[in-house]
Amino acid sequence: MASGSQFAQGQARKGWLPLLVGLVVLAAVPALPVGQYPFHLIVLMLMWGGIGTAWSLMGRFGLVSLGHAGFIGIGMYTVGLLWNFAGLSPWIGMPLGMVAAVLAGVLIGYPSFRFQVVGHYFALVTLALGEVVRLSVVAARDTTGGSLGMSPARVPDTESWTALQFADKRYFFYLGLAFWAVVLALWLRIDRSKVRSALEAISEDEVAAASVGVHVTRTKLKVTLLSAALTALGGMLLGQYNMYISPEYAGIGISLQIVFASIVGGMYSLWGPTLGAALTLTLDESLRNAFGTRLVGASESIYGILLILFVIYMPNGIYGRLESWWRKRRRPAREVVRQPG
Repeated sequence: MASGSQFAQGQARKGWLPLLVGLVVLAAVPALPVGQYPFHLIVLMLMWGGIGTAWSLMGRFGLVSLGHAGFIGIGMYTVGLLWNFAGLSPWIGMPLGMVAAVLAGVLIGYPSFRFQVVGHYFALVTLALGEVVRLSVVAARDTTGGSLGMSPARVPDTESWTALQFADKRYFFYLGLAFWAVVLALWLRIDRSKVRSALEAISEDEVAAASVGVHVTRTKLKVTLLSAALTALGGMLLGQYNMYISPEYAGIGISLQIVFASIVGGMYSLWGPTLGAALTLTLDESLRNAFGTRLVGASESIYGILLILFVIYMPNGIYGRLESWWRKRRRPAREVVRQPG
């Protein structure tokens, strides 16, 4: 954890310029001759990259959640059910879905933090949340469609801002880009605030942090609720983009993919979860082509094995390893320049 904290501190010194450059570059993607399928993957990369970054808001401070898919499921079904049965626009359903995810975060976060449920015990609590959401959706099959899932009712218009339904993927590209940018901006904002120092102190020693005036429960709960709300928002965008909602989105498989992408890419770095999301999507498509409907659960097993290997041998992720290598490569050059002539 100490090495991860030191790496995160290095990230905090960086400004907003790389994020702005990244936004400008990505905003030009729809104007490029990109095929429909690659463009589809880019849209998914932005949405999953934002969700992975939202998870890393907690994960990089030792708050490892294995149930973030539960927040995705809460967001998706809140929007879908309100639209299908009450006719409420997704623009109304999305803030309500975020509120529902925050309430679920309070339900599991406050008791856990108040009674110092930490480490793998906290991970098991969050895992239970995802399973409760998934099983609740399956049990309410008359309303939710059960294990078969459901689709938001379509509108006659091919492009509808009210229903948030678009045949043209470019609309969802820019919505995904906006979501991704907001999450990364919040990541940077936390990195440059006193909250980061408080969370790092808590992750090292809660008793010592409390002794110097850090409100442990409140600080951990704040970052958990922010992560839950952002994850639910990403899930709602995914549901509208795919026009399909399934209880599997709240299952352990999706939670494992989020954790896998964040750790593999580098949860201590701003760009790590997005890189991890791109790699995960590529791996997922490769596994789908390789196994198809055969060997059910093979992808989750591969994710689990790779996750263990990365935690052991590359805890800072691919982006973190690359940045460390670049710093070491530049250090000798700076030392040569500083030597007297």
